[in-house]
Amino acid sequence: MIWNTMMGTSILSIPWGIKQAGFTTGMCVIMLMGILTLYCCYRVVKSRSMISSVDTSTWEYPDVCRYYFGSFGQWSSLLFSLVSLIGAMIVYWVLMSNFLFNTGRFIFNFIHHINDTDAVLSTNDSNPVICPSAGSGDHPNNGSMIFYANDTGLEQFEKWWNKSKTVPFYLIGLLLPLLNFKSPSFFSKFNILGTVSVLYLIFLVTFKAIHLGFHLEFHWFMQTEYFVPEIRFQFPQLTGVLTLAFFIHNCIITLLKNNKNQENNVRDLSIAYMLVTLTYLYIGVLVFASFPSPPLTKDCIEQNFLDNFPSSDILSFIARIFLLFQMMTVYPLLGYLARVQLLGHVFGDVYPSIFHVLALNLIIVGAGVIMACFYPNIGGIIRYSGAACGLAFVFIYPSLIYMISLRQEDRLTWPKLIFHIFIIILGLANLIVQFFM
Repeated sequence: MIWNTMMGTSILSIPWGIKQAGFTTGMCVIMLMGILTLYCCYRVVKSRSMISSVDTSTWEYPDVCRYYFGSFGQWSSLLFSLVSLIGAMIVYWVLMSNFLFNTGRFIFNFIHHINDTDAVLSTNDSNPVICPSAGSGDHPNNGSMIFYANDTGLEQFEKWWNKSKTVPFYLIGLLLPLLNFKSPSFFSKFNILGTVSVLYLIFLVTFKAIHLGFHLEFHWFMQTEYFVPEIRFQFPQLTGVLTLAFFIHNCIITLLKNNKNQENNVRDLSIAYMLVTLTYLYIGVLVFASFPSPPLTKDCIEQNFLDNFPSSDILSFIARIFLLFQMMTVYPLLGYLARVQLLGHVFGDVYPSIFHVLALNLIIVGAGVIMACFYPNIGGIIRYSGAACGLAFVFIYPSLIYMISLRQEDRLTWPKLIFHIFIIILGLANLIVQFFM
């Protein structure tokens, strides 16, 4: 359950993050971030048991924050929780636009017998891999199809089916009405799609790696024509992505409180984090190692690694279909959580009126459309929102609450104080450095 909940859209950006950090550095960063976020999540799980003066059996983590920090803790935890939710919804909108665009392009190309690998730099073999940004993984191709014919039908399709100018708006008519439902119970029935999607991605990258083989050449500090160095100073971009990739701290108490055997919570949490870490390592390492360089370069790895496969690739088309339907069912759930947290705290009612709900949903949808049109870089969105929400829920609050509770019991020692202050400093540095990378 925890593994299924934690695995999200960040998995698509892990190979890009490894490319930014360097192969060896990337693997080390994934393991270290997994251990660090696991420890901070453990501190969240144990935070209620540190309070002995009141009954905390029904408390959530914002209640714990309110106990220690008053109204500031309550409202600041709400703010950072909304940052994580809305950030995830923006990433979902960008990805859904991407998947819908490529799905439409696959159907159109299939009907008209168009080979879209001719328009971009590719391996040009029976199992092609493409470089949409022609060597710059940081600036993905946000335009539409490139055609060499002056056919009117092709021109009209290119005009009305554009990844950044039209497709993001088409989603409004489908998803905005779903956000206004009073209950998300219908969409919660499709949670199994998340597990199926991740399992299919594992199959996809395994199949591609078998066919492409490994392309690795180790250069520790020097960039070569086809390979990035093993150690790159852009590794904080990966830590920002991983902060959100391992982020479950704001709902872990809710997920674990229904366990029949509460004494197994720590064990289950540790197993879940180990599985998530192994999944990220497996997909990230296989995609990076099997990316064909030469003839392409490792810098071609996109922020969404599915963009490195042409829309005509059938296996990638199936993956996009799975992910599109999964995200279309999860998106209303995220919107419901955002509504419950914001409107519930402000108005005391999660559905004060259709006008309040519609206004909130228009703001959220508008943010997604704007980002899909002008900044469709999911790696950037994930690392900024991940570092921001992680600063509070992953690094600061768990460490501060633990130190305060120890101080109240006269059990705070210098090693524990220094260690948890160091964690807070890491969180601050993780956020600040994102704006300089």
